[in-house]
Amino acid sequence: MKYAKKDFPVSKIRRFLEPGPIVLVSSFYKGETDIMTMGWHTVLEFSPSLIGCMITNANHSFELIRKSKECVINIPEVALLDKAVKIGNCSGENVDKFEEFNLTAKKASIVKAPLIEECFANLECRLYDAKLVQKYNFFIFEVVKAHVAKSAKYPKTFHYTGDGVFTLSGRNVTRRKLFKPEYL
Repeated sequence: MKYAKKDFPVSKIRRFLEPGPIVLVSSFYKGETDIMTMGWHTVLEFSPSLIGCMITNANHSFELIRKSKECVINIPEVALLDKAVKIGNCSGENVDKFEEFNLTAKKASIVKAPLIEECFANLECRLYDAKLVQKYNFFIFEVVKAHVAKSAKYPKTFHYTGDGVFTLSGRNVTRRKLFKPEYL
């Protein structure tokens, strides 16, 4: 298929490239917890399991994560979409987001940041490389423990495309017959 194309604002190309589902990042430092909504993340390596995350320094969670050197990446399903938007539109400086949005903080196994029990997956993370934090606000985390719901084989996640619009995960298809794992 060939497409007729038009010029497009480069500031909005993220709607075509957003790498993964919206996540809720929980943090803890010196008795203070926070949750932030994040869509700018990417898997960087399989072993060790590394995830790159862009967290703006204007976000209240930025300093909690920078100072504690850890967080939990919590992956919600569509049922939490409205809460995720509201979490992203307020500051943890003024709001206890666990209380305000009726979310359950659960003790993590390794890190001090809490898990969000209502999310189908929780990835406990430690800062692996901070070289890009000061210049680009880009954290590289190592997942040190993962917790995933037994019943969410293909979870219904949501992805941000900009301007308040989300794409919901859809029908799953397989191409396992074409997959050649020896090339990984």
